[in-house]
Amino acid sequence: MGREKVFKTLEEQIDIFRSKGLIINDVEKTKEILLRENYFFINGYRHIFMISPKEKHFIHGTTFDELYAFFVFDRNIRNIFFKHILVVENNLKSIFSYQLSKQYGIREKDYLRENNFTKDRSKVRQVNDVLNKMRRQIRVNASKHSATMHYLTNYGYIPLWILVKVLSFGIISELYSILKPEDQVTIANYYDLDVENFSIFLPLIANYRNLCAHEDILFDHKTQRSILDNEYHMKLNIPTMDDEYIYGKNDLFALVIMLKYLLRDEEFCELLRELDYEIALLDGKVSTIPVEKILNRIGFPNNWYDIRNL
Repeated sequence: MGREKVFKTLEEQIDIFRSKGLIINDVEKTKEILLRENYFFINGYRHIFMISPKEKHFIHGTTFDELYAFFVFDRNIRNIFFKHILVVENNLKSIFSYQLSKQYGIREKDYLRENNFTKDRSKVRQVNDVLNKMRRQIRVNASKHSATMHYLTNYGYIPLWILVKVLSFGIISELYSILKPEDQVTIANYYDLDVENFSIFLPLIANYRNLCAHEDILFDHKTQRSILDNEYHMKLNIPTMDDEYIYGKNDLFALVIMLKYLLRDEEFCELLRELDYEIALLDGKVSTIPVEKILNRIGFPNNWYDIRNL
């Protein structure tokens, strides 16, 4: 058990920062930021500015302004990624509902039949589990949303293209895993992906979506699973260690690679432009550490922007 945390005043929070070598240029402004943004959250970004993991001291010359700029940078790129992930989520829901409605009908009693899904014996429990989650969403959400309410009141059922609005990205990801192989292929083909890659992408993007929605630290987040090696790792000449690519596997650049497959070209170019702007902005505000160190911590190779033209 660690020592119990005690309440610290804004002055005490500043003293802790100073005791670790952080330069505070404007005490009143710093207090205002700490009150508004929360010391604990801002302190979560200190590691990249530390001399080493063992020596818990800021690199000589690090200022609170730099630490706060990094906090704001992470917030801004989190909002950028979230916006683009929501586009992917909407597209996926539309494609799923089109494919399954076309195959199995538009009433929930038709499209939620067990025999519409995989016959794999090892997935029987999973099929029941996912279908029960979807039925529960109908029960819980039907009266809360105007679209679902409209269909229930006027037609007595909720078509899948309406139901998907109240399904989480996580449930959509699980739904894909229980589809018949031919339905999986049809959906993955839309994105020029095979089923294996697509099956890995969905839960990872769902993970990032939730991370963004809950305002967690994004820049150095690592996912438990890695994406498979693909053409972009090779074309960008991403360096390897022990025959493994060191960037773009389970980091933020892996998310960029996934979005390269899932967004339309103009949407993807917009994502890159927005990220590039935030990186340039941060580079202008932080002089203690080079921008390459920041990029590499995010998982971005130095030539990351070249993915635009691949």
